[in-house]
Amino acid sequence: MPSKYLLFILTILCTVMMLVTFGTDVFNRPFNALVGYVIVPFQQGIEKVGSWLYNRSEELVQIRSLLEENTQLKEEVAALIEENTLLQQDKYELNKLRELFDLDEQYSEYNKVGARILGRDAGNWYSAFLIDKGEEDGLAVDMNVIAGGGLVGRITSVGPNWARVTSIISDNNHVSGMTLSTEDNMTVSGDLKLMANGCITFSELVDGQDRVREGDKVVTSNISDKYLPNILIGYISSINKDSNNLTKSGEIVPAVDFEHLGEVLIITDRKQTVTE
Repeated sequence: MPSKYLLFILTILCTVMMLVTFGTDVFNRPFNALVGYVIVPFQQGIEKVGSWLYNRSEELVQIRSLLEENTQLKEEVAALIEENTLLQQDKYELNKLRELFDLDEQYSEYNKVGARILGRDAGNWYSAFLIDKGEEDGLAVDMNVIAGGGLVGRITSVGPNWARVTSIISDNNHVSGMTLSTEDNMTVSGDLKLMANGCITFSELVDGQDRVREGDKVVTSNISDKYLPNILIGYISSINKDSNNLTKSGEIVPAVDFEHLGEVLIITDRKQTVTE
């Protein structure tokens, strides 16, 4: 067939196809069906993948933000903990100073010097300890030491800028005491083993009329050779009649917490000086 006839036939065929396509949807339906089965699922898959990637990207941004915020919060918490610790220390120091101030007011008739404890002997109790004041501060042997509302002990040795205090709970330590309500004399003795129960002992109490009761205050007596009078020692917790039926003995709860001591007051007036 000559090429010109072939071209003419193809032209007529294309024109007819154009008219059919323009006027009807006979070819659109199969194409639309093909798009519905192939293109749309592919497009939906791409959309889901894009949404997933977008969500992960947003989550990463949020995670970075949360990590930065968490780091900042940790720093703030650390700063608050440090500040709270300092405030608690200041509160503790303030309470201790208030106790010493109240104690100073309670025994205002005596001259006193404040001191901090540097160290103590082995054990759970402050039976003997060192303080940061000495001869340079006017301290001397046998000066009385008080804290927490009552008697702690006395200075037994002293150096230029330190002093050693032996407390009333030490073994073989004896204090001449008396009941504040009846003024009956007794001997108060230290006992570290008994301090596990928070007590020390007393003996040689003459109470023929049975006037002394549990809970009565015990203070240093006027006849003590080392301790100034009327310093609170503690409270009677138990009373027992001795086998001789003449005297009584028992236990005393000290007024001072000998497990927790930090600061003390030293009375610079000694018994000999007061007597003179």
